[in-house]
This record gives sequence, C-alpha cells and structure tokens, in this order.
Amino acid sequence: MFKRIFQDKSSEIDYPAIGILSFAHTLNDMYSNFLPALLPFLALSLGINATKAAILVSVFSVSSSFIQPFFGYYMDKQGIRWLVHVGTLWMGILLSLTGIIQNFSLLVLIVGLAGFGTAAFHPQASAMVSVISGHRRAVLLSFFVACGNIGFALSLLILPPFFTEFGLTSTIYTVIPGLIVALLLYFFAPRAENLKGAPINIMSVFTSIRSASQELLTIIAVIAVRTLAYSGMLTVFPLYFSTKNLIISWNNLMFIMLFSGALGGITGGFLSDRYGRRRLIASSLIMTTPLLFGFLFTSGWISTILLALAGASLLSSFSVTVVAAQEAIPNNKSLAAGITMGFAGGLGSLAVIPIGRIGDIYGLSIAIMILFCLPIIAGLTALLMKSQP
Repeated sequence: MFKRIFQDKSSEIDYPAIGILSFAHTLNDMYSNFLPALLPFLALSLGINATKAAILVSVFSVSSSFIQPFFGYYMDKQGIRWLVHVGTLWMGILLSLTGIIQNFSLLVLIVGLAGFGTAAFHPQASAMVSVISGHRRAVLLSFFVACGNIGFALSLLILPPFFTEFGLTSTIYTVIPGLIVALLLYFFAPRAENLKGAPINIMSVFTSIRSASQELLTIIAVIAVRTLAYSGMLTVFPLYFSTKNLIISWNNLMFIMLFSGALGGITGGFLSDRYGRRRLIASSLIMTTPLLFGFLFTSGWISTILLALAGASLLSSFSVTVVAAQEAIPNNKSLAAGITMGFAGGLGSLAVIPIGRIGDIYGLSIAIMILFCLPIIAGLTALLMKSQP
C-alpha cells in the first residue's frame, strides 16, 4: 500500500523520475505492440492466417494481463522496485527471438513468456508515478499512459520498415533498446524504501474490493470491450490493409490512429478532472463508433482524419479508467492498476481469437465492422458507473 507515502509526501512531485518512467513506458509498450508490426512478415514466412495471428496476439495479451493483479497485490505490500527493469529486459530479450523461430508452437510459447515482462512492469511503474506525482496525479498518470500509447504507435512506424530492410532475423537487434532502458530504470527509478507502504493482509484487500465491487465490475466491463475493439483492430487491420491500395501504407495509418490516441489520452485526463470520469468515458466511447464507420466508408484524407479522431476518442479514456479504479479502491493502487491495465484488458484480448476466426470464415470486412460496433457498447456500459469527480 502507499497510504503512508501519500500522507507524508502528497505535495512532492519528482519530475525527473516521472520522465524516466514515462520513457520506459514508451519502450515497454513499443515492445507490447511488437507482434502486430511483425504479423505481415510472419504471414509470409510461416503462412500465418487471421486465426493464428489472433492466437499470437491474444497469448501475449493474456499472459501480460491476467497476472498483473497478482503482481499489483504483492507490490502494494512489498514495493518491489527491481521488477520494472527486469521485466522490461525480460520482454525485450524474448521478443527479439521471434524473428528467428520457425515453429509456430514454439513461437506461441516464447510470446506467452514474454508477456510476463510487461505484467511485471505496469503495476509497479504506474504505482510509482502515482506516489511521486503529488497533487497532479491524474494529469501525470495520463502523461505516463500516453507515453505508452506513443510507444504503441511508434512500433508500427519504425519496426515494419526495419524488418523490410533487414529481414525477420533482425528482430534479434531489438533487444538493445530494452537493455538501455533497463539500465536507466535500474539507476533512476524511485528507490525501494520510498515505495513500500504499511503492512497489509489479503482480507483487507478482499474487503476493499468487495466494498467497490459494483463499480469495479462496471469499469472492468468497459475496459474489456474497449480492449477487444482496440486489440482486434491492431490484429485485423494489418492483414486487411495489406490487401488494399491505400493512399498511405497501413503502418502509417495505424501510427496515426495510435498517436492520436496518445494525444486523446492526455486530453481525456484533463477533461475528466473537470467534467467527471463517467461523462468522459461514456461520451468518448460512444463517439468512436460513428467515427470508425466514417473512416471505413470514406477515402483519401477525409478517411485518414476520421481515423485520427476515432483513435483519439477511443483512447481518451485509457488513463481515466485506471484513475477511476484507483479512486474506487484507493488503498490498493497497484492492484487497481493491475486489474484495469491487466486483468480487464486480458479479458478483451482473449476475445480477439473468435474475431480472427470470423475474419477467416466470413471475411475481414465483417470482422472489422463487428469491432467498430464495440466502442458504443462500452460507452453505454460506462453510464452505469458512479458519477465520480
């Protein structure tokens, strides 16, 4: 727990450490979006179809997600600093092997193990940001989350040209950024003695969760449906776009969507502080569906602009849902981050596999239209949340 820290240092903001953690989040989520950037190349090398692509993405997402609440609980109790740099390096090493593996089953295993790295990083890093952000926690956590979304975007801008130029085996060199960031975290992340909070027991955690169960279940449902739309598009779009004659390449389109989403996340943090969490989450998700269909049924730069607006709208609630969960169980911030950034996201990612199967049987266009309908469902679900400040 971080109760003692918030009481003693609520006004202190450690901007350099927040900068290091946010930069690390950029790289961590760049690795997290490694597979969608690699899928078109794996399709050529291993003959991967939409179902197998969905399996790869889902295995990584599930292994990186479902274990996060357990990391979060233990970190609330112990304040384990080393997991942020070890987790980043672990994921970087394993994902760098994906381009040299020619067996699909082994590839699934490596991808699944790699997910444990980001599962270790996210709860501790987000809790670190909360502890050292003082009275600007919501805005600075939005910045931290936005940096992760920027990393997602950059992976699709940087990695496909890199793999095109140097081939699949060049994935081995992608371990270098992970090593550099792991060293930065080792030396500059907040010290362990500043993170460990008051002793807790499992019963107090259950009591905290039970008292906020209705709110947490609503937030989990919103995130799961939003993540299914988000992860589904990251999985299906590269395969769909590669078959079309586009004004710009598919990876540039995905970069536009994700970078706009990062900017939308920062904006969402500000707006939610002013107008409330529920209002921001519901309205932004409901607006996303018509914007996505507008993108699909227009062309040229109008289509690109609508995709950018859709990305901003879809991801503007990303950090807000994390803050909402932390406000629901304020004494278990790492656990709240693990539940929202991990468990809830894992539920949505697991459902990507049926979407991939639908794409193989009925066509990728049908799968995409199903995905485009999901944000409005998530937005309507968000209306069940309590009205939060």
